[in-house]
Amino acid sequence: MNANIDILTTDITTYMHALGDAARKASRAVSRATTAQKNQALNEMANRIIERAALLKQANSLDMAVGREKGLDTALLDRLELTDERIQSMAEGLRQIASLADPVGVIADLAYRPSGIQVGKMRVPLGVIGIIYESRPNVTADAAGLCLKSGNAVILRGGSEAINSNQAIAECIKAGLQSAALPAAAVQVIETTDRAAVGEMLRLKDSIDVIIPRGGKGLIERISNESEVPVIKHLDGICHVYIDDDADKEKALKVAFNSKTQRYGTCNTMETLLVARTVAAEILPELAAMYVEKGVELRACDYTLSILSEKNIAVIAATEDDWATEYLAPVLSIKVVDDINAAIAHINQYSSQHTESIITENYTKSRQFLREVDSSSVMVNASTRFADGFEYGLGAEIGISTDKLHARGPVGLEGLTSQKYVVLGDGHIRQ
Repeated sequence: MNANIDILTTDITTYMHALGDAARKASRAVSRATTAQKNQALNEMANRIIERAALLKQANSLDMAVGREKGLDTALLDRLELTDERIQSMAEGLRQIASLADPVGVIADLAYRPSGIQVGKMRVPLGVIGIIYESRPNVTADAAGLCLKSGNAVILRGGSEAINSNQAIAECIKAGLQSAALPAAAVQVIETTDRAAVGEMLRLKDSIDVIIPRGGKGLIERISNESEVPVIKHLDGICHVYIDDDADKEKALKVAFNSKTQRYGTCNTMETLLVARTVAAEILPELAAMYVEKGVELRACDYTLSILSEKNIAVIAATEDDWATEYLAPVLSIKVVDDINAAIAHINQYSSQHTESIITENYTKSRQFLREVDSSSVMVNASTRFADGFEYGLGAEIGISTDKLHARGPVGLEGLTSQKYVVLGDGHIRQ
């Protein structure tokens, strides 16, 4: 679906430059598209995904089989799999994006100046977005939907392990674009698994306005270091839950358990549990037993070891590296801290600035935590697993940004636009 560019008859450099040129041309058409056009395309994409669910699962089964043969770990296989629920979620994500307000062209903060002119800011598309991602084929649909609704063209480079799944989803996207008379090059899925395509993509600064990587730390570090195009990124998801001494026990057990076990291989899964010293002996044995029953390996500080060893709960000593590790697996580090100040200090030292949560009934402490923890999402009495564009009402997200410029946290429609100043006058001249 790459604007009739045949990868079999061109070298990688020529192929990627052709994609970039086609995307730039398509971006101008998409930026002019009406909200009705974009919504029609999105809803038709969703319809085709549901209609072709069996074909999507068939293509995905090919990728899963190859992944197992190559020895992909459990976390990667989990990300790769397209279940009925995930296919339904892809379609629902597209429909939700269609239902959201169109940010393009919205003028905010319009106000009169002493000269009589009116000055405001208009939301405009970024232009062409390049997205490089691993494993999760649902990203293909999510990214296409968000980029389209925000008036951007997009070039998608999925991982080689998901090539069949991504191409099957791409056909659904193509049908949606055609239904609304939008250019096919508005969403292009790179058809080669050659890694050289990524290097070429990172150099397309005349065609691509921003690169968004989604995947493991190695991929994101490479892209951040090598890209000649601006990058929106996060490297790790080292997320924390702190159980305060003023926590409601039932809330603490429920939130801390869900934050770790609802899904292991996601960037918003809790990796370190912090517990206030005065409540550790009461809460940790019960919570640790729940983790062990679920098959979670516990790595703990000395104080936690002393508490749990008395209860014959399997636990091993944590190392310094554990506090700075994103496991993406059923492994959890646990540390007992003196108070909220110690918890905040630990988080600000070891966190990847992704998502942190405090469990407390103390209003003052909750506001202190929100104010002093320097992460892109900070929560009170809620699971870290909520740090997600869909859950935040953004529709499907394009990714999570832990950067501080342009976009931070889940990146939805607004994060894929910029602003320009607009001035309204009636023959005004500067004196």
